[in-house]
Amino acid sequence: MLYRKFASHIEDFLRQQPNKILLVNGARQIGKSYLIRYVGEKLFKNYIEINLKSDQEGKQHFAKVTTTEDFYLLLGAMTGEKLGKKQDTLIFLDEIQCYPHLMTMLKFLNQEGRYTYIASGSQLGIALAQTASVPLGSISVEEMYPLDFEEFLLAMGCSPDTIDAIRQKLNEKESLTESLHEYLLQQFKLYLLVGGLPEAVKQFKASRNIAQVRTIQKDIYNLYRVDASQYDEEKKLVIRKVYDLIPSNMENKKKRIIVRNIDEDKGHKQFSDYSAEFEYLTNSGIALSVQAISNPKFPLLESKSKNLIKLYMNDAGLLTYLLYDRNIHTVMDDEKSVNLGAVYESVVAQELHAHGFALHYYDNKQRGEVDFLIDDYDHLSVLPIEVKSGKDYKVHSALDNFIKTPDYHINQAIVLSNNRTIYEEEGITYLPIYYTLCLQRNSASPESLIIPEIRLED
Repeated sequence: MLYRKFASHIEDFLRQQPNKILLVNGARQIGKSYLIRYVGEKLFKNYIEINLKSDQEGKQHFAKVTTTEDFYLLLGAMTGEKLGKKQDTLIFLDEIQCYPHLMTMLKFLNQEGRYTYIASGSQLGIALAQTASVPLGSISVEEMYPLDFEEFLLAMGCSPDTIDAIRQKLNEKESLTESLHEYLLQQFKLYLLVGGLPEAVKQFKASRNIAQVRTIQKDIYNLYRVDASQYDEEKKLVIRKVYDLIPSNMENKKKRIIVRNIDEDKGHKQFSDYSAEFEYLTNSGIALSVQAISNPKFPLLESKSKNLIKLYMNDAGLLTYLLYDRNIHTVMDDEKSVNLGAVYESVVAQELHAHGFALHYYDNKQRGEVDFLIDDYDHLSVLPIEVKSGKDYKVHSALDNFIKTPDYHINQAIVLSNNRTIYEEEGITYLPIYYTLCLQRNSASPESLIIPEIRLED
């Protein structure tokens, strides 16, 4: 079994038995069902799994359920003796977005407390937006992602102790040895090819055959495109077009969505005309949206965003499949004729997103463009990040302009590249690209978050 950090999150949630139902959201084929099944069978004597997508495509039993009593009767008829009590029975409702009325019913199932429930879906963001009565107080929605780089390293046989040592080296601002640097850089490049979709990772681990990995990635990419056809008839072709444009946009200098490239209809030229299509791609988890900001301030949530976005694939392996197919030398050998900047950016976007950061980039006509902006919670500032794939990693005029702008109050900046050495220069910390695994939003220790009790002294 592949190690997944999210398994601990599911287990902790179920062990604590909060008065809520966990809804796990994320793209298809990232391992949600497998992980919930693994934890559920581990913790509960009675584990019951109901795939609502299969039900929708088959006899549609749950389409006719309108009350909790209807639900219990159908559940009993399907599962029989496997039903117990709340403490020992877990009901897993997979692909719950297929039946929005069941999402509303979760509130009442939770209140009645006969059993413990967990649900998952690949388009929960869309389904919740379309649900007439969202059970806000009864659910906790959590996002799951493909394997991040740290999980990929562990899958490839890297020990947790080695990863801990890498983090410690970063804390001490000490560069890794040549041999460890080369090992991690090669693993990072493999991650660019294989990505983090569990089936692709397992296939590569078993065979080391990129051709077989590409077959899996092709099937998943086509599955994502087919999913769009289940959306609004009028919008599905535009959704597919936008999704298909992501790789070519990544090859452009600006990399952002150009509205006029989406639709040949000359009457549609406003960004707002396609907001529903962009939301579908991001809410279904198959694309990552990065919003432009021209005058940043901490927290970035308070900064005014521009109607300019970049869309990234949710998995770097899918991107390199589309760009390079079975040619592994473009990535592994740093061929000079190929600019890997877009692929490197995609991985950094994935890592930041999976580690809890909202994604923004800097776009200012006078000062230029910086790849990513994230909130620096330790210094209550904005942290700019520039990603470089070539040897010119010290050339970054837009970043220089950014950190020299007094109004932005920048405490530090980061440049990620293939260079081995860690060092600081003129307010910029230069890090090897694989250190994206250390960029975590919740870096504080649990002990540091405990606030002492305040007492009134006599």
